[in-house]
Amino acid sequence: MMVDSYKPYISGITNYVEINKQYLEQAGHDVFVFTFGDLDYKDNEANIIRSPGVPLADTGFYLSMRYSRAAKKLLQTMDVVHVHHPFLSGRLALRFCRPLGIPIVFTNHTRYDLYAQAYLPLMPDEVSHGLLQAYMPPFCKAVDLVITPSAGMEKVLRELNVEDRIEIVPNGVDLKNFHDAAPISRAQFGFKDDDILLVYAGRIALEKNIPFLLEAFSGVAKAIPNVHLLLIGGGVQQFEDEIRTLVKDMDAPRRVRLIGKIPYDQLPAYLAMCNIFVTASVTEVHPLSVIEAMGAGLPTMGIESVGVGDTVEDGKTGFLATHDLPAFTAKLTRLCLDLELRQQMSISARKASTQYAIERTTSLMLRQYEKMVAESNSRKHSWRARLRGFLEQLKP
Repeated sequence: MMVDSYKPYISGITNYVEINKQYLEQAGHDVFVFTFGDLDYKDNEANIIRSPGVPLADTGFYLSMRYSRAAKKLLQTMDVVHVHHPFLSGRLALRFCRPLGIPIVFTNHTRYDLYAQAYLPLMPDEVSHGLLQAYMPPFCKAVDLVITPSAGMEKVLRELNVEDRIEIVPNGVDLKNFHDAAPISRAQFGFKDDDILLVYAGRIALEKNIPFLLEAFSGVAKAIPNVHLLLIGGGVQQFEDEIRTLVKDMDAPRRVRLIGKIPYDQLPAYLAMCNIFVTASVTEVHPLSVIEAMGAGLPTMGIESVGVGDTVEDGKTGFLATHDLPAFTAKLTRLCLDLELRQQMSISARKASTQYAIERTTSLMLRQYEKMVAESNSRKHSWRARLRGFLEQLKP
């Protein structure tokens, strides 16, 4: 597994890699994670291979264009390399693994087009879109297999002129802990049994559209006196401070609770305490947080978009609205007021979550790995492949 960042940085990709690593290891495979970061950080799992990098402020990311010599040599002994970020890790995979004929899988987890709009607002959309159209097609052509977690993301890649084969393999979640979660006592937070608790769990980040969510909640709170919002997660300090300022300026600031970061194993209990999962993000590719909430039996209120729209069935496992504040607020208000509808959606959401069970998705991915290894072994017997491998091993 090759990632630009790993623990202690928390993200959907970090969780994806960690849980897939665990299940592949349980199946008898050796899994290594190659990343950048603080070499003194003590990992609580085996085979995390870090190379030094330059920290980017307090984002949790480290910037580097190379691996250490030891990391490179170890990487070149792998049977399969699975890349989860296309720019830094992806280029290193092509540089170090392609000459040796090591199969390279790339999973596109991120809406890079929308991230560019969020973090580079002065860059015209045509420029960011053009850069992705220039980069993604040749990169995807250079790897052996492209994976997307959702049909919506496949469509996005096609719009970027990616023409190569794309397989859809959903990201998996260890649902057992969410299905069986016992809720935290509401009294611990001062909530009553008849309070309606909305919860967002994820990074507190610009691309998550949290100001929109707060504005929608403010409208709901004016109509429903016993509704509350919990925000679980953390992010860059500057943006966290901006969100706290927005909350203080709301009409009902005490009804918004910023929980901050919590250990992942505590998340199921927090979700089980709540009634509705809410997200206003339109940048998701395959929202693990939504799937986790579904596993805990929560209906979701979201915006019709790639990822969330692929996961939530409008009117059955939750509600989807356009990216329009009155429409979003109206549907969220209805979901808060209609207890019978919430109960029906809760049952449907829990049932729908099973298609994303980690046991199933890991099995699907493992089949792809096995097929690629078999194809690679047949190619490696040619004299050209053996010569390229010999020359690559001579490089420092």
